[in-house]
Amino acid sequence: MPKLSSFSNHPNLTSQKTSKRPATGKVLLSIAVASILSSTAIAAEGDEVVAQGATEQEALPSTTLDTIVVRAAREELEQAAGLSIISEDAIEKASVSNDISEIVRKMPGVNLSGSSTSGQRGNQRQIDLRGMGPNNTLILIDGRPVTSRNSSRPSRGNEQDTRGDSQWVPPSAIESIEVLRGPAAARYGSGSMGGVVNIITKSPTEPEFSISGHYELPENDLEGSNWRTNINMAGALTDKLSSRTTLGYHDSEADDPYINEAEALDDSVAAGTEGVENIDARQLFEYAMDAMNTVGVEVNYSRQENHWAGDSLFQSVNETLVDELEGETTNKMQRYGAAFTHRGEYDDVSSNSFIEFTRTVNERLGEGSAGGGEGQISIPDEGEDFEWIEATYDTLNAKSEWDIYFDRHTLTAGVEFRGEKLDNPVVSDMTFDEGFEFGDVETDPEKRDPTSDAYLVGAYLEDNYQITPDWYITPGVRFDQHSESGGNWSPSVNTTWHFSPDWSVKAGVSRAFKAPSLYQLDPNYIYYTRGNGCPSWVPSEERGCQVLGNPDLENETSWNKELTFTYDDGTGLNAGLTYYHNAYDNRIGAGTDRVAVDTATNRSIFQWDNQGEAIVEGLEGFVQVPVTDDVRWSSNITGNIRSERKDNGEPLSLIPKFTVNTGVDWDVTPQWNAGFDVSYYGTIEAPTLSVTTGEGNGDPLLDREPYAIANVSTRYNMTNGITVGAGVKNVFDTGVYREGTATNAGARTFNEPGRSYVFDVSVDF
Repeated sequence: MPKLSSFSNHPNLTSQKTSKRPATGKVLLSIAVASILSSTAIAAEGDEVVAQGATEQEALPSTTLDTIVVRAAREELEQAAGLSIISEDAIEKASVSNDISEIVRKMPGVNLSGSSTSGQRGNQRQIDLRGMGPNNTLILIDGRPVTSRNSSRPSRGNEQDTRGDSQWVPPSAIESIEVLRGPAAARYGSGSMGGVVNIITKSPTEPEFSISGHYELPENDLEGSNWRTNINMAGALTDKLSSRTTLGYHDSEADDPYINEAEALDDSVAAGTEGVENIDARQLFEYAMDAMNTVGVEVNYSRQENHWAGDSLFQSVNETLVDELEGETTNKMQRYGAAFTHRGEYDDVSSNSFIEFTRTVNERLGEGSAGGGEGQISIPDEGEDFEWIEATYDTLNAKSEWDIYFDRHTLTAGVEFRGEKLDNPVVSDMTFDEGFEFGDVETDPEKRDPTSDAYLVGAYLEDNYQITPDWYITPGVRFDQHSESGGNWSPSVNTTWHFSPDWSVKAGVSRAFKAPSLYQLDPNYIYYTRGNGCPSWVPSEERGCQVLGNPDLENETSWNKELTFTYDDGTGLNAGLTYYHNAYDNRIGAGTDRVAVDTATNRSIFQWDNQGEAIVEGLEGFVQVPVTDDVRWSSNITGNIRSERKDNGEPLSLIPKFTVNTGVDWDVTPQWNAGFDVSYYGTIEAPTLSVTTGEGNGDPLLDREPYAIANVSTRYNMTNGITVGAGVKNVFDTGVYREGTATNAGARTFNEPGRSYVFDVSVDF
């Protein structure tokens, strides 16, 4: 069973819009100066380069032959078919703007998509592993779950206005990113049906004092520029205590709201990509109690504020709102966190444990929740201000995992707790007939409780067993009990057989799951659609549909299978081909079957429900070739054979039929590196049915035609402490424009940025 890096991955201690926000810069500068003055961090350079997509890992130190054999077996099993590792070096060369989804999307089996196929938030695409949807991708930071996006309420079409959870850590603070797909991910519990993305931050024990800057200038005046700066300080404060401080600021301007006007359909203009301002501060202390035990405490704060570009759930830009709010902040997310960790390394036992509390405060201008105004910012009456609505989402997560080494086995056991609480201000003021009874629905709006909560307790056990020197197997089982949706068993088995010195075959099967969200479970979250979103068969006198939360929802589940053949001759030449098949059941969506009628208003009542079975299957392939000592070529391909619901054949995600990523990395001299890469995205087929009504979207239905994006970059180490970089993204200025939502534009529901020029500088003191 492949194991992602531990919750606290660090080794033991043993030896253009700045003028609108002047206060932000001053605050950040003050924090930076204070941190610099208090830090004893010593600058040093110690980058460990792991090739993108590689799975090389170091064997753990040992003093006995048996332990060496056992830990070597664990190392072999960690080299999973569906595991890609993105190194610090690869992140720097890619010149990531701020959101790591920009580079993660180039891994096998990865694309970007919205929360559903509606395309309503087309430019809010997030990491989608193997076409299972972003909500089935579990994001971790140092092994700890990040679920702040759950503070955003889902619409009738199950779309959330969220950027996801992939930009809470500045790129310069990341040591590596692990992307795990397939059966091995089931061990990580709820939300990992598609896979896991683990963001691993840099160690506090590695001395560092660096300042870096990044700037992107688009060639198209209708697109927004962006820039960021980061400060990283780390090192030993005493012989036992180490510290790491991370400060980050990023600001991207919004696209012009009318950037897609030339592509508009039906005289409607879909909005461009919104901008965002990020402020991040993280402080970690680690204390080596002795040679075996290390404890840590971390506090972090992040804030994301958007720069509005006219987006709403529907395809039309509202000119009145644009005149008032273009480029302004209409939603902001603040995330606070504190974690305590313990890591133990004993003779034949190792452990990792943590407990973490986070609070996400999601503030946004009030939006309509009915008819054509659904998801559109509400225009205040004359003389009044826009109304801000605040949702607070708290989580308490704890986990303890133990590895026990003996004979040819590594036994892994763990327990996990996840608690969540939501204070949702958008509790419906809809009034029902006093005699109306349906489930747990409270008919009196004054009595509806805006808070909801749930918790999950899980335990797992697996055995990493070396049967022969060439054959490894990992059976495992996990059980979770969710307070609302009940229990779930997740059995799994993964195996690797080296049938020749250079060839191996790997296989795995597991059962994974995802618990319902608090919004979906809450009977007081009542969504009103008027006629918009009601199936056409609903009688006119019963239109104005209401969608209720459903406390009786069951867990979503999937049986994930994969088979992989790999080649590795030990010289750097390696390749692999994986077939995967996911049988998805109980997918949650807004129901299209009427469950009741409110006799007081003659409105039809619908609920969130479990919607049956779906199939996802495809192929992943990769090849890495050391062309010369200084030139490396790597490629991967993902083929989406099938991604559809069994009941109606509709796709689960708007992703390409196939994706190809290929690139060349060239060390021109020891100080100078250059790279060129191309990503090719095949046809994205349009959905034929509306996710809100279950009926046809209309004709014609527009597929997204294939397109390719090429990038070129170069980096030069001027001195031991100064590195500069430059590049061009989307070299050939491939134009990809949003034409609406799925209801009128099919799959043409998002933008890709055009050609832009990139400049980087990093100074290590």
